Amino acid sequence: MCNNYGVSVSWTDYLDGFGEQGLRLTAPEGAPNLAPQDSIWPTDTAPVVRMSTDGTKLELVRLRWGFRPPHAKAGPIINFRSEGRRFVHGRCLAPASWFFEFTGTRSPKSKWKFTRTGQPWFCIAALWRPRDGDVPDSFTLLTLAPGPDVARLHHRQIAILEPHQWSAWLDPRVPSEALLAPSPEGSLTALQIR
Repeated sequence: MCNNYGVSVSWTDYLDGFGEQGLRLTAPEGAPNLAPQDSIWPTDTAPVVRMSTDGTKLELVRLRWGFRPPHAKAGPIINFRSEGRRFVHGRCLAPASWFFEFTGTRSPKSKWKFTRTGQPWFCIAALWRPRDGDVPDSFTLLTLAPGPDVARLHHRQIAILEPHQWSAWLDPRVPSEALLAPSPEGSLTALQIR
């Protein structure tokens, strides 16, 4: 499962990318200074695109990666299996420039960096929740069966949405299961970095 990813997207790139899909992106606290995050780990904060709580605008916010676990001794819920589930509430998009998967059984494990073939960034289907006790607003990434590019290295993959699907994912009236599918062959490029 994805437990490490990175994002290096400027505010202008976000505006252009969402604008190309007919979506007007806002930032509640003004234009953000988005420093590249080469390595985002569970409980780090990261950019997320969601509908505002009043449902009137699309906003870029920074949320904590990982829902509060149901048991105190468990780690945060950073990935959530999508198969057989319908998601009506809390849909959001987690922008990414790459994600990592690890292979092997002994430390240090081999580390593989996956990027979108021919695209500088992409969006992962995700869910967000409001503050839960001492855990601030948070998000989790959705996973599904892997496409061919990931299957040779891992048994699951994050749910990557095509740009033309972003608007539909953020609309709770659109059935979520119609939008989630493994990435087609050739859409991801893997590079071993360790």
